[in-house]
Amino acid sequence: MTEVMQGVRVLEVAEHTFVPAASALLADWGAEVIKIEHVERGDAMRGLGATGVVDIPSDVHVLLEHSNRGKRSLGLDLNSAEGRDILYKLAATADVFLTNKLPRVRQKLQIDVDTIREHNPNIIYVRGTGQGDKGPEADAGSYDSLAFWARPGVAMAMTQADATSVSNPPAPGFGDSIGGMTIAGGIMGALFHRERTGEATTVDVSLLGTGIWAMGQAVALSLLMKVPWMPPPEGRARLNPLVGNYATQDGRWVALCCLQGSKYWPEACTLIGRPELATDPRFAGHSALLEHCAEAVEILKEVFASRPLDEWRTALAGFSGQWTAVQTTLELLDDPQVVANGYVQECRTAAGTPFQLAAAPVHYGGQAPVPGRAPEFNEHGDAILAELGLDWDTVVDLKVRGVVA
Repeated sequence: MTEVMQGVRVLEVAEHTFVPAASALLADWGAEVIKIEHVERGDAMRGLGATGVVDIPSDVHVLLEHSNRGKRSLGLDLNSAEGRDILYKLAATADVFLTNKLPRVRQKLQIDVDTIREHNPNIIYVRGTGQGDKGPEADAGSYDSLAFWARPGVAMAMTQADATSVSNPPAPGFGDSIGGMTIAGGIMGALFHRERTGEATTVDVSLLGTGIWAMGQAVALSLLMKVPWMPPPEGRARLNPLVGNYATQDGRWVALCCLQGSKYWPEACTLIGRPELATDPRFAGHSALLEHCAEAVEILKEVFASRPLDEWRTALAGFSGQWTAVQTTLELLDDPQVVANGYVQECRTAAGTPFQLAAAPVHYGGQAPVPGRAPEFNEHGDAILAELGLDWDTVVDLKVRGVVA
């Protein structure tokens, strides 16, 4: 892989997933990331014991690994002048300063943009926030389930009218990971701008703004038509029998999305074992298929329900139309496209325990980036301090007084 971020140093003062996921991607692409952690407890993510769906194993904290792969860790007390002095020395050597601290906390810790730039005028200063860095709620914290999912309309767009509760996000850190990719892209754009113009700009990304962007087409249609965006009603009339999900004999699903239904209809009929449907007057041609779509849907429901998913994988393997089996996360390791493109990578913890991680979705040079492991708390602290020129007696003194871990 082409390490496009090689030579870039990122200084991170952040925790949880949203902002750390951004620098994790940059680390995958070759950047050096120094993660500043709370001097006693480290990143709050280290103490997370459950997701609400499954407990997190004590030997492989994959949520921490996902958003901290490939980084170096230093435990530092930013409430102390000496701790901040070390941070400023690191900032002077960095290309990017990345934080998710709230405005009032940035001011309290003296890590706001003006203060950091007193020590490095050319640094890219990056803020990841819940609702944005301006406005009445700029100082209010949030999580992706709120600012990305609930507030910008995603949850309502996923919740059926007759549901007894609002739809929850499909995965831990769902909006955080999408937001992290957005921040990473913003950082790379800012670095490119600095390279071209010499100007070091700021980068602001919020979970709310990312959620609105993800809903962008629905937002535009909703505002144009003056109606809130909601999910289509169950059982709504279809216009194309080759667009939709069909249940299989074993309770699984085949998803079809052949937008040119009449083009793919004859081939589909042959592959599902019903070639006579291709010349049936009810379905021959675009107009007829549109007019009799409901009948075609009922036939397809019956046909797909007659065989298990694995048989449909084989039967549709050569189909030129657009389709997929609806998969679980466990099936990803055996998906030939996932394997061929390296979308899931093998990793090991610091203790050598194996596990798998989703790879960064952007590949350079035709190869998937191989993620490193997350650091142990303060794993690189002594080395980082030595690189700053602190002698061992000074480091020991700082440790005794709790300035560094």
